[in-house]
Amino acid sequence: MLSLFICGTAVTSQYLAEQYKVNTPMLQSFTNYCLLLLVYTTMLALRTDNESFLQILKRRWWKYILLGLADVEANYMIVKAYQYTTLTSVQLLDCFGIPVLMALSWFILRARYRLIHFIAVAVCLLGVGTMVGADILAGRQEGEDSRRDVEVTGCSSTCTSCPAKRSNVVIGDVLVLLGASLYAISNVSEEYIVKNLSRVEFLGMVGLFGTIISALQLAIVEYRDIARIQWNWKIALLFMAFALCMFGLYSFMPVVIKVTSATSVNLGILTADLYSLFFGLFLFCYKAPRQPSLPGRRLESMNLLLVIQSCLTSKQPGAECSSRLHQWGPHAHGLQQGCEGFSKGKETLDLLESFVILPFANS
Repeated sequence: MLSLFICGTAVTSQYLAEQYKVNTPMLQSFTNYCLLLLVYTTMLALRTDNESFLQILKRRWWKYILLGLADVEANYMIVKAYQYTTLTSVQLLDCFGIPVLMALSWFILRARYRLIHFIAVAVCLLGVGTMVGADILAGRQEGEDSRRDVEVTGCSSTCTSCPAKRSNVVIGDVLVLLGASLYAISNVSEEYIVKNLSRVEFLGMVGLFGTIISALQLAIVEYRDIARIQWNWKIALLFMAFALCMFGLYSFMPVVIKVTSATSVNLGILTADLYSLFFGLFLFCYKAPRQPSLPGRRLESMNLLLVIQSCLTSKQPGAECSSRLHQWGPHAHGLQQGCEGFSKGKETLDLLESFVILPFANS
Protein backbone atom coordinates (compact mmCIF):
# COMPACT_ATOMS: atom_id res chain seq x y z
CA MET A 1 0.00 0.00 0.00
CA LEU A 2 2.82 2.41 0.87
CA SER A 3 4.48 1.64 -2.46
CA LEU A 4 1.25 2.45 -4.30
CA PHE A 5 1.01 5.78 -2.50
CA ILE A 6 4.59 6.61 -3.47
CA CYS A 7 3.95 5.59 -7.05
CA GLY A 8 0.83 7.76 -7.08
CA THR A 9 2.78 10.84 -6.00
CA ALA A 10 5.42 10.08 -8.63
CA VAL A 11 2.96 9.63 -11.49
CA THR A 12 0.97 12.78 -10.67
CA SER A 13 4.17 14.83 -10.34
CA GLN A 14 5.44 13.55 -13.68
CA TYR A 15 2.12 14.33 -15.36
CA LEU A 16 2.08 17.88 -13.99
CA ALA A 17 5.68 18.50 -15.06
CA GLU A 18 5.56 16.89 -18.51
CA GLN A 19 2.00 17.17 -19.75
CA TYR A 20 0.91 20.49 -18.25
CA LYS A 21 4.28 22.23 -17.58
CA VAL A 22 3.29 22.86 -13.96
CA ASN A 23 6.52 23.31 -11.99
CA THR A 24 5.31 24.02 -8.46
CA PRO A 25 6.75 21.33 -6.16
CA MET A 26 6.27 23.42 -3.03
CA LEU A 27 2.61 24.02 -3.80
CA GLN A 28 2.11 20.27 -4.16
CA SER A 29 3.75 19.61 -0.79
CA PHE A 30 1.85 22.49 0.81
CA THR A 31 -1.48 20.79 0.08
CA ASN A 32 -0.32 17.67 1.93
CA TYR A 33 0.89 19.58 4.96
CA CYS A 34 -2.41 21.44 5.11
CA LEU A 35 -4.25 18.11 5.30
CA LEU A 36 -1.92 16.94 8.08
CA LEU A 37 -2.51 20.22 9.89
CA LEU A 38 -6.30 19.96 9.63
CA VAL A 39 -6.45 16.34 10.79
CA TYR A 40 -3.53 15.49 13.07
CA THR A 41 -2.62 18.88 14.50
CA THR A 42 -6.27 19.32 15.44
CA MET A 43 -6.26 15.87 17.08
CA LEU A 44 -3.11 16.77 18.98
CA ALA A 45 -4.54 20.07 20.16
CA LEU A 46 -7.71 18.38 21.41
CA ARG A 47 -5.89 15.53 23.13
CA THR A 48 -6.36 15.44 26.90
CA ASP A 49 -4.05 12.60 27.92
CA ASN A 50 -0.25 12.78 28.19
CA GLU A 51 1.33 16.13 27.29
CA SER A 52 -0.79 18.96 26.04
CA PHE A 53 -0.20 20.68 22.72
CA LEU A 54 1.33 23.75 24.39
CA GLN A 55 3.63 21.63 26.56
CA ILE A 56 4.95 19.82 23.50
CA LEU A 57 5.63 23.12 21.75
CA LYS A 58 7.34 24.53 24.82
CA ARG A 59 9.68 21.56 25.30
CA ARG A 60 10.48 20.42 21.76
CA TRP A 61 9.55 23.22 19.37
CA TRP A 62 13.05 23.70 17.93
CA LYS A 63 13.45 19.97 17.25
CA TYR A 64 10.23 19.87 15.30
CA ILE A 65 11.25 22.96 13.33
CA LEU A 66 14.40 21.14 12.18
CA LEU A 67 12.40 18.00 11.42
CA GLY A 68 9.82 19.99 9.48
CA LEU A 69 12.56 21.76 7.52
CA ALA A 70 14.22 18.46 6.56
CA ASP A 71 10.89 16.94 5.54
CA VAL A 72 9.74 19.96 3.52
CA GLU A 73 13.02 20.27 1.63
CA ALA A 74 13.11 16.52 0.95
CA ASN A 75 9.67 16.69 -0.65
CA TYR A 76 10.62 19.82 -2.57
CA MET A 77 13.79 18.30 -4.03
CA ILE A 78 12.16 15.02 -5.02
CA VAL A 79 9.19 16.70 -6.73
CA LYS A 80 11.49 19.30 -8.32
CA ALA A 81 13.59 16.51 -9.81
CA TYR A 82 10.70 15.46 -12.08
CA GLN A 83 11.31 18.64 -14.07
CA TYR A 84 14.77 17.40 -15.05
CA THR A 85 14.67 13.61 -15.17
CA THR A 86 12.28 10.72 -15.66
CA LEU A 87 9.89 8.90 -13.36
CA THR A 88 11.95 5.71 -13.30
CA SER A 89 15.22 7.55 -12.66
CA VAL A 90 13.75 9.34 -9.64
CA GLN A 91 12.28 6.17 -8.18
CA LEU A 92 15.43 4.10 -8.69
CA LEU A 93 17.84 6.74 -7.37
CA ASP A 94 15.63 7.25 -4.35
CA CYS A 95 17.03 4.00 -2.93
CA PHE A 96 20.15 6.00 -2.00
CA GLY A 97 18.27 6.93 1.16
CA ILE A 98 18.58 3.32 2.42
CA PRO A 99 22.35 3.33 3.15
CA VAL A 100 22.02 6.84 4.62
CA LEU A 101 19.14 5.61 6.78
CA MET A 102 21.14 2.58 7.93
CA ALA A 103 24.08 4.78 8.90
CA LEU A 104 21.86 7.16 10.87
CA SER A 105 20.06 4.25 12.56
CA TRP A 106 23.43 2.76 13.53
CA PHE A 107 24.63 5.90 15.30
CA ILE A 108 21.36 7.42 16.55
CA LEU A 109 19.03 4.47 17.21
CA ARG A 110 21.82 1.98 18.03
CA ALA A 111 20.58 -0.44 15.39
CA ARG A 112 22.95 -3.25 14.40
CA TYR A 113 23.17 -5.08 11.08
CA ARG A 114 24.76 -8.21 9.70
CA LEU A 115 27.53 -8.39 7.13
CA ILE A 116 25.00 -9.24 4.43
CA HIS A 117 23.28 -5.89 4.97
CA PHE A 118 26.52 -3.97 4.42
CA ILE A 119 27.09 -5.92 1.20
CA ALA A 120 23.59 -4.88 0.15
CA VAL A 121 24.47 -1.23 0.86
CA ALA A 122 27.55 -1.56 -1.36
CA VAL A 123 25.37 -2.98 -4.15
CA CYS A 124 22.91 -0.12 -3.69
CA LEU A 125 25.68 2.49 -3.97
CA LEU A 126 27.03 0.70 -7.04
CA GLY A 127 23.58 0.89 -8.60
CA VAL A 128 23.28 4.60 -7.83
CA GLY A 129 26.68 5.24 -9.40
CA THR A 130 25.67 3.27 -12.49
CA MET A 131 22.46 5.26 -12.84
CA VAL A 132 24.13 8.66 -12.45
CA GLY A 133 26.91 7.70 -14.87
CA ALA A 134 24.38 6.53 -17.44
CA ASP A 135 22.45 9.79 -17.09
CA ILE A 136 25.66 11.79 -17.62
CA LEU A 137 26.43 9.90 -20.83
CA ALA A 138 22.82 10.13 -21.97
CA GLY A 139 22.85 13.86 -21.30
CA ARG A 140 25.98 14.32 -23.40
CA GLN A 141 24.42 12.38 -26.28
CA GLU A 142 21.23 14.46 -26.08
CA GLY A 143 23.34 17.61 -25.98
CA GLU A 144 25.03 16.63 -29.25
CA ASP A 145 21.64 15.83 -30.79
CA SER A 146 20.24 19.18 -29.67
CA ARG A 147 23.13 21.09 -31.25
CA ARG A 148 22.41 19.33 -34.54
CA ASP A 149 18.74 20.24 -34.18
CA VAL A 150 19.66 23.90 -33.71
CA GLU A 151 21.80 23.84 -36.85
CA VAL A 152 19.11 22.15 -38.91
CA THR A 153 15.94 23.84 -37.62
CA GLY A 154 17.36 27.16 -36.45
CA CYS A 155 15.73 26.70 -33.05
CA SER A 156 16.83 29.27 -30.48
CA SER A 157 18.66 28.36 -27.29
CA THR A 158 15.68 29.48 -25.24
CA CYS A 159 13.25 27.06 -26.83
CA THR A 160 11.73 24.79 -24.20
CA SER A 161 10.93 21.97 -26.63
CA CYS A 162 14.53 21.26 -27.62
CA PRO A 163 16.22 18.07 -26.42
CA ALA A 164 18.88 20.30 -24.84
CA LYS A 165 16.50 20.96 -22.00
CA ARG A 166 16.51 17.24 -21.26
CA SER A 167 20.31 17.22 -20.93
CA ASN A 168 19.98 18.52 -17.37
CA VAL A 169 19.13 15.06 -16.04
CA VAL A 170 22.20 15.19 -13.79
CA ILE A 171 20.62 18.11 -11.95
CA GLY A 172 17.59 15.90 -11.36
CA ASP A 173 19.83 13.07 -10.14
CA VAL A 174 21.56 15.36 -7.62
CA LEU A 175 18.20 16.64 -6.38
CA VAL A 176 17.00 13.06 -5.87
CA LEU A 177 20.15 12.09 -3.94
CA LEU A 178 19.88 15.14 -1.68
CA GLY A 179 16.16 14.59 -1.18
CA ALA A 180 16.70 10.91 -0.35
CA SER A 181 19.29 11.87 2.28
CA LEU A 182 16.87 14.33 3.88
CA TYR A 183 14.14 11.69 3.79
CA ALA A 184 16.48 9.39 5.71
CA ILE A 185 16.86 12.04 8.43
CA SER A 186 13.10 12.45 8.57
CA ASN A 187 12.50 8.69 8.74
CA VAL A 188 14.98 8.15 11.57
CA SER A 189 13.34 10.97 13.53
CA GLU A 190 9.95 9.48 12.75
CA GLU A 191 10.97 6.07 14.08
CA TYR A 192 12.24 7.58 17.33
CA ILE A 193 9.12 9.70 17.86
CA VAL A 194 6.49 7.05 17.07
CA LYS A 195 8.21 4.45 19.28
CA ASN A 196 8.97 6.73 22.22
CA LEU A 197 6.25 9.38 22.00
CA SER A 198 3.25 8.98 19.68
CA ARG A 199 2.21 8.85 16.04
CA VAL A 200 -0.25 11.71 16.46
CA GLU A 201 2.46 13.95 17.91
CA PHE A 202 4.77 13.29 14.98
CA LEU A 203 2.12 13.90 12.32
CA GLY A 204 0.64 16.88 14.16
CA MET A 205 3.98 18.65 14.57
CA VAL A 206 5.08 17.87 11.01
CA GLY A 207 1.75 19.17 9.77
CA LEU A 208 2.08 22.38 11.79
CA PHE A 209 5.67 23.31 11.01
CA GLY A 210 5.56 21.79 7.53
CA THR A 211 2.65 24.05 6.65
CA ILE A 212 4.41 27.14 8.00
CA ILE A 213 7.75 26.42 6.31
CA SER A 214 6.23 25.39 2.98
CA ALA A 215 3.95 28.45 2.98
CA LEU A 216 6.91 30.78 3.48
CA GLN A 217 8.98 29.06 0.79
CA LEU A 218 5.95 29.00 -1.49
CA ALA A 219 5.47 32.76 -1.17
CA ILE A 220 9.15 33.45 -1.82
CA VAL A 221 10.02 30.97 -4.57
CA GLU A 222 6.92 29.91 -6.50
CA TYR A 223 4.47 32.79 -6.58
CA ARG A 224 5.27 33.53 -10.25
CA ASP A 225 5.00 29.88 -11.29
CA ILE A 226 1.62 29.61 -9.58
CA ALA A 227 0.36 32.70 -11.40
CA ARG A 228 1.28 31.10 -14.75
CA ILE A 229 -0.74 27.91 -14.15
CA GLN A 230 -3.60 27.52 -16.63
CA TRP A 231 -6.03 25.93 -14.21
CA ASN A 232 -8.51 23.31 -15.41
CA TRP A 233 -10.21 20.31 -13.87
CA LYS A 234 -7.44 17.93 -14.91
CA ILE A 235 -4.71 19.93 -13.19
CA ALA A 236 -6.88 20.35 -10.10
CA LEU A 237 -7.54 16.61 -10.06
CA LEU A 238 -3.82 15.83 -10.29
CA PHE A 239 -3.09 18.19 -7.38
CA MET A 240 -5.84 16.51 -5.36
CA ALA A 241 -4.56 13.01 -6.19
CA PHE A 242 -1.02 13.99 -5.19
CA ALA A 243 -2.20 15.44 -1.87
CA LEU A 244 -4.30 12.37 -1.04
CA CYS A 245 -1.48 9.97 -1.89
CA MET A 246 0.96 11.93 0.26
CA PHE A 247 -1.55 12.13 3.10
CA GLY A 248 -2.10 8.37 2.94
CA LEU A 249 1.65 7.73 2.90
CA TYR A 250 2.24 9.98 5.91
CA SER A 251 -0.70 8.46 7.80
CA PHE A 252 0.17 4.79 7.35
CA MET A 253 3.98 4.85 7.39
CA PRO A 254 4.27 5.56 11.16
CA VAL A 255 2.02 2.56 11.84
CA VAL A 256 4.37 0.23 9.96
CA ILE A 257 7.52 1.84 11.34
CA LYS A 258 6.29 1.36 14.92
CA VAL A 259 6.11 -2.44 14.57
CA THR A 260 9.23 -2.81 12.38
CA SER A 261 11.78 -0.07 11.70
CA ALA A 262 12.43 2.76 9.26
CA THR A 263 15.05 0.65 7.48
CA SER A 264 12.67 -2.29 7.01
CA VAL A 265 9.94 0.00 5.69
CA ASN A 266 12.26 1.66 3.17
CA LEU A 267 13.43 -1.74 1.96
CA GLY A 268 9.83 -2.88 1.62
CA ILE A 269 8.71 0.12 -0.42
CA LEU A 270 11.30 -0.62 -3.08
CA THR A 271 8.33 -2.25 -4.83
CA ALA A 272 7.36 1.31 -5.79
CA ASP A 273 10.11 1.03 -8.40
CA LEU A 274 8.23 -1.88 -9.98
CA TYR A 275 4.99 0.10 -10.23
CA SER A 276 6.82 3.19 -11.48
CA LEU A 277 8.51 1.17 -14.19
CA PHE A 278 5.18 -0.06 -15.55
CA PHE A 279 3.60 3.39 -15.33
CA GLY A 280 6.63 4.85 -17.11
CA LEU A 281 6.44 2.28 -19.89
CA PHE A 282 2.70 2.53 -20.50
CA LEU A 283 1.82 6.13 -19.56
CA PHE A 284 4.97 8.02 -20.51
CA CYS A 285 6.15 5.68 -23.29
CA TYR A 286 9.61 5.06 -21.86
CA LYS A 287 11.56 2.61 -23.97
CA ALA A 288 14.77 0.74 -23.39
CA PRO A 289 16.97 1.07 -26.50
CA ARG A 290 18.04 -2.14 -28.15
CA GLN A 291 21.65 -1.14 -28.75
CA PRO A 292 24.00 -2.33 -25.98
CA SER A 293 25.14 1.14 -24.91
CA LEU A 294 25.41 2.20 -21.29
CA PRO A 295 22.50 4.66 -21.46
CA GLY A 296 20.48 2.02 -23.27
CA ARG A 297 21.15 -0.53 -20.57
CA ARG A 298 20.79 1.70 -17.49
CA LEU A 299 17.24 0.47 -16.82
CA GLU A 300 18.23 -3.19 -17.01
CA SER A 301 21.42 -2.78 -14.94
CA MET A 302 19.71 -0.74 -12.24
CA ASN A 303 16.84 -3.19 -11.93
CA LEU A 304 19.30 -6.08 -11.73
CA LEU A 305 21.18 -4.35 -8.92
CA LEU A 306 17.88 -3.62 -7.21
CA VAL A 307 16.94 -7.30 -7.34
CA ILE A 308 20.36 -8.26 -5.92
CA GLN A 309 19.96 -5.78 -3.09
CA SER A 310 16.46 -7.05 -2.28
CA CYS A 311 17.71 -10.64 -2.24
CA LEU A 312 20.62 -9.76 0.05
CA THR A 313 18.53 -7.83 2.52
CA SER A 314 15.79 -10.46 2.56
CA LYS A 315 17.97 -13.45 3.35
CA GLN A 316 17.30 -12.99 7.04
CA PRO A 317 14.53 -10.40 7.16
CA GLY A 318 13.22 -11.67 10.47
CA ALA A 319 16.49 -11.02 12.30
CA GLU A 320 15.70 -7.42 13.08
CA CYS A 321 12.16 -8.30 14.21
CA SER A 322 13.34 -11.26 16.26
CA SER A 323 15.84 -9.12 18.12
CA ARG A 324 12.94 -7.06 19.45
CA LEU A 325 10.51 -9.84 20.37
CA HIS A 326 11.35 -9.60 24.05
CA GLN A 327 9.85 -6.10 24.12
CA TRP A 328 6.39 -7.34 23.14
CA GLY A 329 5.68 -10.06 25.71
CA PRO A 330 2.58 -12.11 24.78
CA HIS A 331 2.60 -10.68 21.25
CA ALA A 332 5.98 -12.26 20.49
CA HIS A 333 4.51 -15.31 18.76
CA GLY A 334 2.38 -13.19 16.45
CA LEU A 335 5.33 -10.98 15.58
CA GLN A 336 7.43 -14.02 14.78
CA GLN A 337 4.77 -15.22 12.34
CA GLY A 338 4.71 -11.74 10.84
CA CYS A 339 8.46 -11.84 10.31
CA GLU A 340 8.18 -15.22 8.58
CA GLY A 341 5.39 -13.86 6.37
CA PHE A 342 7.55 -10.87 5.49
CA SER A 343 10.31 -13.24 4.44
CA LYS A 344 7.97 -15.13 2.10
CA GLY A 345 6.64 -11.87 0.69
CA LYS A 346 10.12 -10.64 -0.10
CA GLU A 347 10.96 -13.92 -1.83
CA THR A 348 7.85 -13.52 -3.97
CA LEU A 349 8.86 -9.97 -4.83
CA ASP A 350 12.33 -11.12 -5.84
CA LEU A 351 10.84 -13.70 -8.21
CA LEU A 352 8.42 -11.14 -9.63
CA GLU A 353 11.20 -8.65 -10.30
CA SER A 354 13.48 -11.30 -11.80
CA PHE A 355 10.92 -12.79 -14.19
CA VAL A 356 8.83 -9.71 -15.01
CA ILE A 357 10.90 -6.52 -14.88
CA LEU A 358 14.10 -7.69 -16.51
CA PRO A 359 12.57 -9.63 -19.43
CA PHE A 360 10.10 -6.80 -20.07
CA ALA A 361 12.86 -4.17 -20.10
CA ASN A 362 14.98 -6.30 -22.41
CA SER A 363 12.15 -6.90 -24.89
